[in-house]
Amino acid sequence: MADFEPRIVAFLCHWCTYTGADLAGTTRQQYPPNIRVIHLMCSGAVDSIYILKALIDGADGVLIGGCHPGDCHYQTGNYKARRRVAILKGILTQMGFTDDRIWLRWISASEGKLFADTVTRMTEELRKMGPNPMKQLWNA
Repeated sequence: MADFEPRIVAFLCHWCTYTGADLAGTTRQQYPPNIRVIHLMCSGAVDSIYILKALIDGADGVLIGGCHPGDCHYQTGNYKARRRVAILKGILTQMGFTDDRIWLRWISASEGKLFADTVTRMTEELRKMGPNPMKQLWNA
């Protein structure tokens, strides 16, 4: 497991977190290349089934990034995302899976360093956890 490199699927809001990720790149912030970005207009567009599908298909972690509460360009999209993630984490916990493979973070367009730090920390935490057991269960 020493050579294990986690795969992270990231659902990023266009207005804030995606732009923050772009800022991280343009300011040459260093972070691991373990992340695969799915660009959405709003974090509220992330349905729980997309998160589950990513985990079942082999992602070791899922990052949902959106605008800070109160700053959503669609008024309440980030609140919808927060509710959906909380419900999904509860369901996964009841099914016996760990819920700490799903991260919800508020990262604004000006927080490129925070984006890079978040990806770095998530990658380190997933390395400690090891491969996603849900992938092996569903793809056996």
